[in-house]
Amino acid sequence: MPNTTTAPSVVVAFDETLPDFEPEPVSRRPVATTGLVNTFKALPVTLDRGDGSWVWDTEGRQYLDMYAGHAVASTGHSHPHVAGAIAAQARQLVFYSNVVGLEVRDRAAGKLLSYIAAPGGITRALFANSGAEAIENALKMAVRHTGRNRIVAFEGGFHGRTLLASNVTGTEKYRAQAPFNVDGIEILPFGDEEALRRAVDDRTAAILVEPVQSMAGCRMAAPSFYRALRDTATGNGALLVYDEIQTGIGRTGRMFFSGRDGVVPDLVCLAKGIGSGFPLSAVLVSETVADGIAYGEYGATYGAGPMAMAAMLATLEVIEQESLLANVADVGTYLERGLSAIPGVEAVQGIGFMLGVRTAVAAPALQAALLERGVIVGTSDDPHVIRLLPPLVLSRAEAGTFLHSLEESLGGRQ
Repeated sequence: MPNTTTAPSVVVAFDETLPDFEPEPVSRRPVATTGLVNTFKALPVTLDRGDGSWVWDTEGRQYLDMYAGHAVASTGHSHPHVAGAIAAQARQLVFYSNVVGLEVRDRAAGKLLSYIAAPGGITRALFANSGAEAIENALKMAVRHTGRNRIVAFEGGFHGRTLLASNVTGTEKYRAQAPFNVDGIEILPFGDEEALRRAVDDRTAAILVEPVQSMAGCRMAAPSFYRALRDTATGNGALLVYDEIQTGIGRTGRMFFSGRDGVVPDLVCLAKGIGSGFPLSAVLVSETVADGIAYGEYGATYGAGPMAMAAMLATLEVIEQESLLANVADVGTYLERGLSAIPGVEAVQGIGFMLGVRTAVAAPALQAALLERGVIVGTSDDPHVIRLLPPLVLSRAEAGTFLHSLEESLGGRQ
């Protein structure tokens, strides 16, 4: 069963009674990918099952999951309420497309919008399957709504690997993966208000921003930058698009980053944790934009299918019933304080359960050292920053276990 050891309420020194999770050394052999296109450098682990913040491999080794499969397992692995909702829906109706109404779709969409809907603001949702698809749909909406064709995005942002999503991604190695460049896209320094004001004009359709840049190491900008985004978009008739594919659904301690610093965008893109692992994405749209969309302009065969909607509804219910937003705020602060106390940690970036940890150790080497100690973390485009994107159910005790393992991995406890 998952570890339930109680960690101290204030991190000063780590409790020596915390368990040392040191499974047998993880094999360095690559994971077999026979029949698959090799698109990721996989960790040398083959997983078999999960429970909460923990996963087990096929050899029975236990790992504390501080990565949640790219920030996807929001309610933890195989949460009984989410798994039960998916199973119940599968017994009732596995699939039907948007050509018919579904009661579960109406309830799920209403629940999601209840966290952000406001008069004159965001009131509608368009569902699809992946984050990149949400980005493509949102930018298409902005171009169609404004009648313009220029898009402003930011260095360090990551928005997906489809054609347009690759072109608006702010890291050259990902933009280079696009087969050709799309005209009218300008990439600006993240957080630079003056560059923003100079670039946006009456030809700009959309300003696209990842409010916490995950792949860049969980970088954030000053609050004034987010306000400048809103003011600049409004002043020039452009639409502000928040890519909340990772920041959304509770990861920052609020359901959405939208609304923080008084900034409400025109469109919000969601995916990752929205269905606790069931494939689903969404674009939340202001009423003004939604009213201009004609029948047939957008579609996704599997988007908003009954099982996806059941998974999303159950995910939102778990977040509410288990007070996971408060848990993220509390345990996230605990993690930040604990990380700052570890010798060798140079900086902690981000917020809530979206943290980048900078050390002098190369991130892949630190990731491997933690894996040997039974902890899964992510790396980033910054070679010295590991990323922590744990399930929203991560407890203080589990966070303490991670801090203990990190300090050992950095050589603080021989």
